[in-house]
Amino acid sequence: MANRDIVAIGASAGGVEALAFLITRLPNPFPATMLITLHLSQGSELDQILNRAANGRAAFAQNGDTLRKGHIFIAPPGHHLIANGETLLLGSGPRESHAKPAIDPMLRSVAACCGPRTVGVVLTGTLGDGASGLNAIQQCGGMTVVQDPNDAAHPEMPRAAMNESTPDHIVRLVDLPMLLTSLVHQPAGQPRPVPESIRFEVSIASGEKGSMRQMDRLGQRSILTCPECNGLMWEIDEGNLVRYRCHVGHAYSEETMSIGLDGNLRRALASALRLFEERVALLKKLDKQARESGHKRAAHDYNRKKDEYEVEAEVIRETIGRLDTLIDSEAQ
Repeated sequence: MANRDIVAIGASAGGVEALAFLITRLPNPFPATMLITLHLSQGSELDQILNRAANGRAAFAQNGDTLRKGHIFIAPPGHHLIANGETLLLGSGPRESHAKPAIDPMLRSVAACCGPRTVGVVLTGTLGDGASGLNAIQQCGGMTVVQDPNDAAHPEMPRAAMNESTPDHIVRLVDLPMLLTSLVHQPAGQPRPVPESIRFEVSIASGEKGSMRQMDRLGQRSILTCPECNGLMWEIDEGNLVRYRCHVGHAYSEETMSIGLDGNLRRALASALRLFEERVALLKKLDKQARESGHKRAAHDYNRKKDEYEVEAEVIRETIGRLDTLIDSEAQ
């Protein structure tokens, strides 16, 4: 029987330091393939940093890479890292939790392809990416590990994973190398059927298009619309975890959905304020032209309307200020 020879690790804020610490303390060679997703922007040098920590064993993944024990594959900026059998695929699907690469697609893919051979890990980070992916790994017979939130530089992501799934292990970062070394020497568990919903979400992250009928099997239609494309959304209930996904494929936890809607509201108010300010500027110009032409009645009407628009603009300006304060207080 195969050992647990796939270790998939997700991290966000504070993750570079945590990953470098972990990698330098693992055996060399490590008897498993390691996949890593960290929320990245273009131009990231994560591969160079981790490659130095891994003594030349780490690199950004490429399409068609074969899973190899002792090697570390990193999700490159702009692509989801997808395990597809014994090879890797760079997924072109939409962002999830405002991120691409995102952690959940990677974890779901290893759950679907490798099931009981998998160890899924969520480290330091903000928001909740990774919780759904750990649920998928558990459904498919893999092991799950979460960094102790009290030990994490940013506790939100491990806390969400701990609260919204039931991880097999919750450990401090300093204890993680020994735990992973122990787990990858254990026999894999018994194979389990892979839920069709997990396969479907992996296909979306890979870049395939889903149908509304498939989405209806995944969850129930929501009254909310997608913050990114304004499309219809489905609410997906995973026990303690509720997620949202639109027909295009954008996916959100409840928290990231709230952030997305806050952003849309802020942009809508800013757009309305801009239109009022443009209207005020135009009325000032018309008022001046009317006065210079001797049309006092028209100038009076323009000036009155300008004052009314300025009052409305100030109301919106104050509303934006209150909204910003509210958003900041919720984030603390």
